[in-house]
Amino acid sequence: MRTVFYLVQKEFLQIFRNKTMLPLILVMPIFQMLLLSFAANYEVKDLKISIIDHDLSTASRQLTGKFAASPNFKVQSASFSFQTSMDEITQDQTDLLLEIPAHFERDLVREGHVPVSLSLNAINAQKAGLASGYANSIIRDFNAEFIAKWLPKQITQSAPSGQIEVTYSNWYNPRLDYKTFMVPGILGEIVSLIICFLTAMNIVRERELGTIEQLNVTPIQKWQFILGKFIPFWIISLFIMLVGLTVGKMVFDIPLLGSLWLVFGYTAAYMPCVLGLGFLISNFADTQQQAMFTAWFFILIFILMCGLFTPIESMPDWAQTANKINPIAYFVQFMRMVLIKGAGFQDIKGNLYTVLGYAAVVNALAVWTYRKRV
Repeated sequence: MRTVFYLVQKEFLQIFRNKTMLPLILVMPIFQMLLLSFAANYEVKDLKISIIDHDLSTASRQLTGKFAASPNFKVQSASFSFQTSMDEITQDQTDLLLEIPAHFERDLVREGHVPVSLSLNAINAQKAGLASGYANSIIRDFNAEFIAKWLPKQITQSAPSGQIEVTYSNWYNPRLDYKTFMVPGILGEIVSLIICFLTAMNIVRERELGTIEQLNVTPIQKWQFILGKFIPFWIISLFIMLVGLTVGKMVFDIPLLGSLWLVFGYTAAYMPCVLGLGFLISNFADTQQQAMFTAWFFILIFILMCGLFTPIESMPDWAQTANKINPIAYFVQFMRMVLIKGAGFQDIKGNLYTVLGYAAVVNALAVWTYRKRV
């Protein structure tokens, strides 16, 4: 173990002497976390809406006023021409078109119902879906208020004797604050991204500089060499996690309901997954550029499929099966379960055992494929 100790000491000296690596370790995680946490927002506001009101009645103005008062909508234009408003959608100047028919108030009072038209710009499907949900919610509220005001007798006569009142509460994130949901996942993704990149380029950098040749002529065994490279970045990953949790609590006030010992224990068990992946990539890369692009190829797929932005349960069956070899998916799931839900060891032990098996396989491949080149 003395050999491994000297290798670890040498690795730390190289890290602290590298003027570009220290900012990557200290500044980049904080900057990314602040930027992504504020930018990755599920809330859609100021949706541009065009309104065509053929009725111009008290009821129609009340409905359009609700849209104008909503923080989710911004009235872009009001006209009497359907084609003009559709041209605005075609030119991507409007997100939603609301058309209120003539005799809107009269038919609503007489018949109790009247259709209105909603046309959405669905070039962005997620934005269109949210716009439709917001609009339907406003129309439902208007409908309930109008019926309560104008048709109280009909409601009283038609209402059943026993009514069911439904109430709901949002567990773990009562205020539906997207930062509470996003920050733990973003933190897990950032730690994985940085560590994988650093380890992937580390061995290749020494190979380009020629310093690795001095190690190759020594009797150092492969496992000692890998372990000497492994331990420093493993310690750095725990430090980045500490910094990330501190920033997350101080800036975003994320809940820390679970055990911090469990968080750092899991992180210590998980990091060998991305460390081994980085070392495995470096074994097949001849230049830092090759290592960087190869690491980016895998990390980009892992991030997009990890459930950070899109629920894994909503993905096709083949994608859910492919996610079983996605280490970041396990880490993001763990961070949300422990920090937001307060999960304990019994709740995450299956996740932990999978990660340990993943780490064992990847690091065994990294040691097996490493070749001493003289």
